[in-house]
Formats: sequence, structure tokens, C-alpha cells
Amino acid sequence: MRDGSVFGNRERRLPAREHGYYHEYTVPTPGLSHRGARRIVTGGDPPREWYYTGDHYDSFRRFEPPSAETAP
Repeated sequence: MRDGSVFGNRERRLPAREHGYYHEYTVPTPGLSHRGARRIVTGGDPPREWYYTGDHYDSFRRFEPPSAETAP
């Protein structure tokens, strides 16, 4: 896996930021023996922005992760 690697935003589908701002993480897809298309991309260190893509970077949806107080 390449979790935590820098996401380059080459397609410019996320807001423009300096190189190294975004990092990507694999979202496992049941039944696949490879990484699949699903990713979470975070922005900042520590992360301040969170995006999900289910179509290998063609589109993104911004989301807020659950806080530590509300996580199970």
C-alpha cells in the first residue's frame, strides 16, 4: 500500500495548495485483490481537510471525520 504518500492533485480537482499538502490513503474495497479506486485524501499536517473519491480521483466529496469523542 502507498498510504500516506503525497497526492499531487495534478488534475486540479482539489483546491490549489503547495506540493506535499495533500496525502492519500486507500479505502479497502471488499472482494478486490488490489487497491481499487477508493481513496481518502487529506490536506494539511495535521489534516484540516478531508476528501473522499470512489472513482480514482475523477471526483471528490469533502467530509468531516467523526471526532474522537463521537467515534465508536
